[in-house]
Amino acid sequence: MTKTSSLNQAQGKNMAIRGWNRREFLRSMFYTAGAVGSTAWLSACGGDAGTTDSAIAPGDKPLPGGPGLPPEVPAPLTGRFANLGPLEEADRYGVRSPAGFTTRVVAINHELPQPTGMAAEGPQTGGIGNRPWHMFPDGAGVVPRDNGGWIYISNSEVPGIGTIGFLYPALSGLANAAEALVPGLAQVGTLVFDPDGTIVDSYTILSGTTFNCAGCVTPWQTWLSCEEFPNGQVWECDPFQAGEGLARPTLGFFSHEAIAIDPNQRRLYLTEDMPDGRFYRWIPDPADWPEGADRAALQAGRLQVMAVAGDGVAGALTAPQPIRWIDARNPHQPQNENRIPESTVFDGGEGVWYFNGIVYFATKGDDRIWALDVINQTIEIIYDRATAEAPNNILSGVDNLFVTNQGDVLVAEDGGDMQIVAILPDRTLKPIVQVVGQDASEIAGVAFSPDGRRMYFTSDRGGRDGRGGFTNGLGMVYEVLLPQNL
Repeated sequence: MTKTSSLNQAQGKNMAIRGWNRREFLRSMFYTAGAVGSTAWLSACGGDAGTTDSAIAPGDKPLPGGPGLPPEVPAPLTGRFANLGPLEEADRYGVRSPAGFTTRVVAINHELPQPTGMAAEGPQTGGIGNRPWHMFPDGAGVVPRDNGGWIYISNSEVPGIGTIGFLYPALSGLANAAEALVPGLAQVGTLVFDPDGTIVDSYTILSGTTFNCAGCVTPWQTWLSCEEFPNGQVWECDPFQAGEGLARPTLGFFSHEAIAIDPNQRRLYLTEDMPDGRFYRWIPDPADWPEGADRAALQAGRLQVMAVAGDGVAGALTAPQPIRWIDARNPHQPQNENRIPESTVFDGGEGVWYFNGIVYFATKGDDRIWALDVINQTIEIIYDRATAEAPNNILSGVDNLFVTNQGDVLVAEDGGDMQIVAILPDRTLKPIVQVVGQDASEIAGVAFSPDGRRMYFTSDRGGRDGRGGFTNGLGMVYEVLLPQNL
């Protein structure tokens, strides 16, 4: 790659699977795996994280609105996918999509990626890169290349010793100590595309970590990869060259899921995937991200947790509720051992994204999508499966989030119907794609090429069936070419 490394510069159905929830499913794998790193260990989570603007703290200036509108009023939106047609029958890759969509598979576990994609008939000889594609591809993002191409970045959600603490929080102390002695088997891999969509390279930018779920592409074009176990950290990686990432302990120690960044107001927002998880905000020290600087050093800052005031979470079902922020207790220790009683519990925090003054995030434990208004410092629930009415109750196992610049909140399902569903700006729901024949998997890693024409997503536990089709496996990555009129 010719691009200079900004990381080096700086460093100077429901969510159940066959009636089991994701933790029970993973626990069953621990009972049968026999050893850390066994390919029998299947895992679940996922979600990509937004890197457009992020939340505004009290006292900060609001973001500008639409043409002719005051700053606090966003422009009216109709959604990119508002007029999308119905899903058609599944194609040869097991993907249902509307008319005009075209699918290809760009990576499959244990196979070398191919320049024009993976043949449905079976593995090909040769390939790109020097390492086969990783297991359990999960959260992902895209960065543009200088030549008009792009790089797809993909986490590998392989569990390790620390994952025991994720499954059994009472054992997290012992699991965290053992994790420090046993390197993890997760990694972060890349697919490098030329402008015409040809894959020209593939390499690893992080390894030796555990249960890497989601994260985000930073405004300075690095990748933040989140470890999801009670003592997990965030790792910053350079996607433009093979190498290893750098731990960013200032971002806290907890079961990290995803991150959203506000480059204007210099704030990071983080979700925690635990039944008693919290929602976090990180504020850099002035010297860590000075005003006008291109990036944060991510070495010194203040970690805070959200508390919902007013009528609390119950009130957020019907109206926005005020929030406040509390400094995290012992931020350099596992947060599951340092809970602040006044802070609000968010059951299974997943994807998070900022758009037009709103931070959207998902909680899978209760199938909810939340909207944090960063100007007014209020929060409300914009989707709650338990109270939603048909046909707007089709989302279950809510996980990965991606928000388009037309205001569609794309939600990927962990289990459920294996769909990506758009919540349109008017809060109606529209299915975009569905994967069939892979009921033990989840969809994650939603990202788009820079021109918006190609949508990527993973089937975290999809694979070949040996007969020219696809079924449950160890992970694969899809690309969907959208029609010109979208």
